[in-house]
Amino acid sequence: MKKTVHILKVVASFLVLILLYSALVNFGFPYVSDAFNFHLTDFSMGFIKTNLTIFLFFLTIWLISSAGASRRLEFLTSIIDAMKRISTGDFNVQLNHQFGHAKNHPFEKFVEGINDMAVELKELEEMRQEFISNVSHEIQSPLASISGFARVLKRSELAPEDRDHYLNIIETESLRLAHLSDNLLKLTSMESDRYPFDMKTYRLDQQIRKVILSCEPQWLAKSLQLDISLDEFDVRADEELMDQVWLNLITNSIKFTPEGGTLAVTLRKQNEDAVVTIVDTGIGISLEHQEHIFERFYKADPSRNRALGGSGLGLSIVKKIIDMHEGSIEVESRNDEGTVFIIHLPISNGHLENEVGSQ
Repeated sequence: MKKTVHILKVVASFLVLILLYSALVNFGFPYVSDAFNFHLTDFSMGFIKTNLTIFLFFLTIWLISSAGASRRLEFLTSIIDAMKRISTGDFNVQLNHQFGHAKNHPFEKFVEGINDMAVELKELEEMRQEFISNVSHEIQSPLASISGFARVLKRSELAPEDRDHYLNIIETESLRLAHLSDNLLKLTSMESDRYPFDMKTYRLDQQIRKVILSCEPQWLAKSLQLDISLDEFDVRADEELMDQVWLNLITNSIKFTPEGGTLAVTLRKQNEDAVVTIVDTGIGISLEHQEHIFERFYKADPSRNRALGGSGLGLSIVKKIIDMHEGSIEVESRNDEGTVFIIHLPISNGHLENEVGSQ
């Protein structure tokens, strides 16, 4: 319907233009004939008027087309320049909306698409640079320690206990590098569409209890008081991935809870979800940091995290695994008042398993 209306408007415009030129020729031709003392027959005069009207009409069309072609050429040139800048890594590209007066104009959509692409590529580039900077920063510290203590070990006058101490530091920093590398590979792999997703039915309460028992040396060393309450039921999930979730969250709670503190873990069945709550009486997380803690390499307290061996990737992995299971994780915390993590995990993920199997 819109196309028909547009065609009718164009035809009407042409007819109006022809009538306008015809009236102009009829009005002006007698004056020109008198000025040059032309004496023409009615047929000749009509023929000349008709051809003159047609000539003026097509001359106008040609001028309009030339102006439009020039404008289109200018537009295409700006598009080519923009694409060249983007290809060289310059994403500060914003094309002018030259066709804003024409709604739904295809060129206008093209401009919007290129502008949006430039913005998104710029954001991706900033994320890439930040990622490289963070990785370099995390690698630099253990490498500096390894290099420095290796030079110290070359001294022949070192006492055996000092030598063992420095060797332990080198071993710890090497393990830290290996852990960082492993987490980076794991996170990158999980973000790909081909990550192996092994869904199975198992007892969630047994899994969480097993993880807590595996952390026994840590919570015993800090004399933490444990409050464990786990309902018994099955879930369908990737058991190996969920092991990483509970291990990361529980070890974090132990790590940031002072001696003599409390760690509480509860598991409840709520409608179609398993709800796990992990509560500690640790150092807490300020409100300004809570919305960023699941970002890669983010540390609410970098100095304290570094002293405890954190890389800022653990919670990113946790969030990614829970998202893969179509669950959710929330954090509630205040400085020096402890932290609460609340995880909602669908008990049955049959439709998710079908999606994974069909890929």
